[in-house]
Amino acid sequence: MTRVIGLMSGTSVDGIDAALVDIFGTDLDIKIELIAGETYPYPPEIRERILEVCQGKAISMVELANLDDAIAYSFASAAINIQIGHQQATLIGSHGQTVYHRPLTEKGEGKLGYSLQIGRGTLINHLTGITTINNFRAADIAAGGQGAPLVPRINAALLSDDSEARCIQNIGGIGNITYIPVRGGDWLSKIRGWDTGPGNSLLDLAVEHLTDKAKTYDEDGNWASTGNPCFDLVEQWLSQEYFHLPPPKSTGRELFGVDYLHQCIKDAESFKLNSADFLATLTELTAASIVNSYRNFLPQMPQRVFLCGGGSRNLYLKHRLQHLLGTIPVSTTDEVGLSADFFEAIAFAVLAYWRHLDCPGNLPAATGAMREVLLGNVWDGVMV
Repeated sequence: MTRVIGLMSGTSVDGIDAALVDIFGTDLDIKIELIAGETYPYPPEIRERILEVCQGKAISMVELANLDDAIAYSFASAAINIQIGHQQATLIGSHGQTVYHRPLTEKGEGKLGYSLQIGRGTLINHLTGITTINNFRAADIAAGGQGAPLVPRINAALLSDDSEARCIQNIGGIGNITYIPVRGGDWLSKIRGWDTGPGNSLLDLAVEHLTDKAKTYDEDGNWASTGNPCFDLVEQWLSQEYFHLPPPKSTGRELFGVDYLHQCIKDAESFKLNSADFLATLTELTAASIVNSYRNFLPQMPQRVFLCGGGSRNLYLKHRLQHLLGTIPVSTTDEVGLSADFFEAIAFAVLAYWRHLDCPGNLPAATGAMREVLLGNVWDGVMV
């Protein structure tokens, strides 16, 4: 057994999800036990700075270095706090904070994608005294992959089934899917995964816009649930090129961010939607883009869908997904013993564990990489 801390902050920049887990076994034959999970909000000034950088605001190298350190301090603090009252961990897996993601869209000589996560692992190691692994996406990108999504191999290890084909749908700021066929034979080569498009990103930005930042999200989807989606507008938005690109593919705020929201607001003007209608329509876009993605790119529809991530708590979004999927049951990973709230933090704990054991962490069928590779840079200096 190895006790590992997983640290994750996603596209929504809500804060740092920390998971303290015990991991047993090796490679795909692993089991995990969640000891503690907690979300630690960023200090408001750091969150604001991150969002500015993600939205393309220019900063100096000095400012970038300072932000890199500030995020590392926040991550280290989360790692220290999650252990209070528990046996200490021997390993940290830190995703860091993505501030820029440019996926590989055209394969060819001299072409690679690019993805930048800051919150440097060497400082987290220095502050905690715990071996820290970070920069998980770089090796997959170096092997010709998208660097995302990285959760499919974890999903295969923890959520595959001997009799049921499943989709694991993470809904963070961006949505991503893992399709897992029935376990057996060459099932691993048939797993598929990609970013489906916006998850909570446009919804959260819209709530901030509509409330002048008094609110940052629509709790349980309650506001959106009082509105009526404009299906003509959803169809218009679904014509966006990304939704029609075949996998492997990945995306982020660079596409589904503030500029995209402003275009959505402009598109909605002629439909004279009230605020609730607009939120309901954006929710429908997320739901429809997910389901259309299944229908267009999966070898077959799944027998069950499990949700995880913050969007799994949006009851209105979950209702719309269930409506669009018909008789295919939609539930959360909580129902199979894996925390929906801390699933991605758990995933990066597993990736760190695999790196520690020299096990590959990517799944080429999902990322488009040429081969399986070890993921992450290892920092194991001594705290001073």
